[in-house]
Amino acid sequence: MRYYLYVSGAKLDMLYEQIPPKLLKRLAVEAKVDLKVLSVAVQSPRADVTTYDRLDIVEAYLEREFDVSWMTEPRPWFRGDLELRIAGYGSPAGPTFMTGREGDTVVALIGSAHHLLGQRTAPDTIQASYSMLPSLFRLLDDAPEDWPRHQRERRAAVPSHDQEAAHQVLEFAESLTGPPVYGEFLARRLLHGTATGQDGRQVDIVVGTPLYVAMADEDTRREA
Repeated sequence: MRYYLYVSGAKLDMLYEQIPPKLLKRLAVEAKVDLKVLSVAVQSPRADVTTYDRLDIVEAYLEREFDVSWMTEPRPWFRGDLELRIAGYGSPAGPTFMTGREGDTVVALIGSAHHLLGQRTAPDTIQASYSMLPSLFRLLDDAPEDWPRHQRERRAAVPSHDQEAAHQVLEFAESLTGPPVYGEFLARRLLHGTATGQDGRQVDIVVGTPLYVAMADEDTRREA
């Protein structure tokens, strides 16, 4: 079982509704969804199955159809696990930003804070979505009060090209403090570029918007 920190209901609904009905039974089996849920899904593909059952089915569909990659070589959909610093536990109407680094790869995940577990609120009360790349740079330009001060005062322009964008993301990621949470995630790629960090090393910058983020106890890849 996963201990979820973030589940994007908006992405989940959008993707689930696009799965061809004939594929649902096969995907439910692959995702090891409960047999009662499987029966419901087969008889009425758009039935009100639980959020986590639909998430399992959507994840199986993405793995089957989109060749989900690892975060260090991100394809349109990628997964990973690493220590994440999280900003944005303030207003559920605002953004959330999660970032971590593994070797020469920095991952930045951007989404809407109301998808954080424990901050759920009625969808019709949310007036903005933060899962698109332009929103990321608007919030870096006018960051919430609980985000690093020097970034709120920076007032940077929206970047004109990927290299500048990657630099801004890295600068903000390196400014975050506080204890990280080891997590695993599945995300849609928004940007992949390079930038030079505070240590003078060039790093790959991967920006995505997550379908989910869950707590993880350890790096399971190292057990293989």
